Amino acid sequence: MEPAISPLVRRLCLALLLSWPCLTLQAQPASASLPLDARLNEQIIMVPAGDGLRETLETTVFRPAGPGPFPLLLMNHGKQAGPAKLQARERFIYMAAEFVRRGYVVMLPMRAGFARSTGAYRDFGCDMLGNAQGQARDVLAALAYARRQSWVDPERIVVAGQSYGGMAALALATRVLPGVRGVLNFSGGLRVDMPGCDWQGALAKSFATLGAYNHIPSLWLYGANDSYFSPALARRLFNSFTGSGGRAQLLAYGPFKRDAHLTLGSRDGVAVWLPATERFLQKIGMPVRQVYRVADAPSPPATHFALQDDIAAVPYLEEQGRAAYRVFLEKAAPRAFALSASGAWGWAEEGESPDVRALASCQRRSSLPCQLYSVDESVVWPLAGASASAAGGAQ
Repeated sequence: MEPAISPLVRRLCLALLLSWPCLTLQAQPASASLPLDARLNEQIIMVPAGDGLRETLETTVFRPAGPGPFPLLLMNHGKQAGPAKLQARERFIYMAAEFVRRGYVVMLPMRAGFARSTGAYRDFGCDMLGNAQGQARDVLAALAYARRQSWVDPERIVVAGQSYGGMAALALATRVLPGVRGVLNFSGGLRVDMPGCDWQGALAKSFATLGAYNHIPSLWLYGANDSYFSPALARRLFNSFTGSGGRAQLLAYGPFKRDAHLTLGSRDGVAVWLPATERFLQKIGMPVRQVYRVADAPSPPATHFALQDDIAAVPYLEEQGRAAYRVFLEKAAPRAFALSASGAWGWAEEGESPDVRALASCQRRSSLPCQLYSVDESVVWPLAGASASAAGGAQ
């Protein structure tokens, strides 16, 4: 799901007649352009799926060092606005890091029609149960593939999903799946805005059916300021599910930043979802103790070139760039601002690797190398005479 761009920033973009800085506001990363994360042994594989296994699912794998077998977290993505094919590969890097630390291999398949996965996106309109089951078909294919791998422990598996992926995970839990011990539902559901569709009612009805056929316990996590699923709707879905016999527990937490729907993709969201997730994992007999060290992502050191809020001290920028930097200073960390001697600039907030995304945004408009000026609460621009780097740290 895509967050809305704030009116202030939208006005700024229109005033500048430049759309490219606005692209950096998406909390979901453009993962296709991000480097693979060596800390987590990240790799991309193509998983066979579909009738006769003629389709392939672009799948990200994170794993601890060693041959395994490792317990598995099979994670499922949501759907952003727009055509599915234009949605970039999802990583949920902060979640992946926490599970790799605990000895899990993490698999994140892009379902049919998304990103570089082949096949067509399955859309059943207001038929919410059909939508959930259609997406679960690819999750089942990814699960079957994972169970055949020597590095996966087929008896210790957790299936998780965010937004539409959470609904798909609950649909998968209507099956008897040996080795799958639990489901993690992060803001699960689907919003369909179309004439004649009572999407909330249809969603509640489908969740009742999913609960009636449920075989696997689940933990649900919904925040108070979720832009898609209000607390009242989340409770309605939970009651529909458990009232039909589904096994679930609900963590209804408070507001998270500008939109709780994006909690899982935020660096700061870990403190919200991890404690309850660990308790649930322990309850279903899955490991929770950290057994592998994963280094924190590198970050450029503060140089104290200038005070961060000293807009006049930022080099190269003209009036438009300084207006953009003023907007950047209003954003919460994680965030990054990059600029170039050409006067180009770009910034990013939230999500994965804002430093890399800010640099990429700047570089698209610059013939000269872009450099990071500010990361989080620090100015990292090199002091006079110091060596300069044209790339930021990657996650």
